[in-house]
Amino acid sequence: MKKFSLLLLVLSFVVFLGACGNTTVENSNGSSDKKASEEFPTKPITVIVSFGAGGGTDIGARILLPYVEKELGVPITVVNKDGGGGWVGWTDLLNQKKDGYTIGYINTPNLMTGYLNPELKRNNSLEDFDVIANHVLDYGAIAVRADDDRFETIEDLIEYAKGQELTTTSTGVASDDHVAALKVNKAHGTQFVAVHGSGAVYGKAGVLGGHIDVYFANVGEVTVPEKNGELRVLAVMAPERSDFLPHVPTLEEKGFGEIYSWSARGIAAAKGVDQAKLDIIIAAFEKALNDPEHIEKMENMGLEVKPMYRDEYRNFLTEDEAGVKEVLDLLGW
Repeated sequence: MKKFSLLLLVLSFVVFLGACGNTTVENSNGSSDKKASEEFPTKPITVIVSFGAGGGTDIGARILLPYVEKELGVPITVVNKDGGGGWVGWTDLLNQKKDGYTIGYINTPNLMTGYLNPELKRNNSLEDFDVIANHVLDYGAIAVRADDDRFETIEDLIEYAKGQELTTTSTGVASDDHVAALKVNKAHGTQFVAVHGSGAVYGKAGVLGGHIDVYFANVGEVTVPEKNGELRVLAVMAPERSDFLPHVPTLEEKGFGEIYSWSARGIAAAKGVDQAKLDIIIAAFEKALNDPEHIEKMENMGLEVKPMYRDEYRNFLTEDEAGVKEVLDLLGW
């Protein structure tokens, strides 16, 4: 009987030790996860830019990210993965490990049109992304090669395009520049035909090389080339003139109606990154985006900084998506 009682006592003690051990492991794991978030980041971060080097998105990213590096204390590497109207890069972003060490630029409307296009059969949506911050809001612009003597004004271009086809640049099917050209066609009977490429830099090369007639792009992509004497900007597709191109009229003021176009460029991660890590990244971008030196450098390139974060940025994207859905008929969708 004494032996049996002693055995029970020993077994009870073993069970007690086991329970304590399990509790220690659980607490240890919880503390470890918390510590990992508190120490983040501890290694370089990759930023995917889904358009070619030298385009508006790439230029803006390379201006901003050194200021983000300063806040995070780790190197940031830009990786250009162009193609598919941006979806080569965004697909890669979504397939990366959700650890906060790979984030990327997202561009509207290309992001939305890429999953709204029924032919592509992508099972994606805004819900696949955790938004970090918007960086740029870049209105559309229409330009031609500076020595193209066919078009001195936007009126010359519209009238000419009513009588015969003119090729235009595009960063992909249903990109902002493609949709802008379709809007002008519908409103004024012009015959603009898009030549789809993988980024604005390729479109500009096509125009300057005489292979494409008209450069449908964004203000940030035409400002410097115009100053350099490469391009003549004929109009901007915005509610009012751009501060970067104050001499260039809007389509609206020239009597061509409220035809607006823009590209918003922001930063996001694939959904699933730990919220504590996201908070650290968002805080770093917020400080960097509001750095006066960064803003000045962006303005020198004709790029308008338009910071938005968290719910404000998410709501903006949702509204942008609704706007895309309103023009699906132009794309035959």
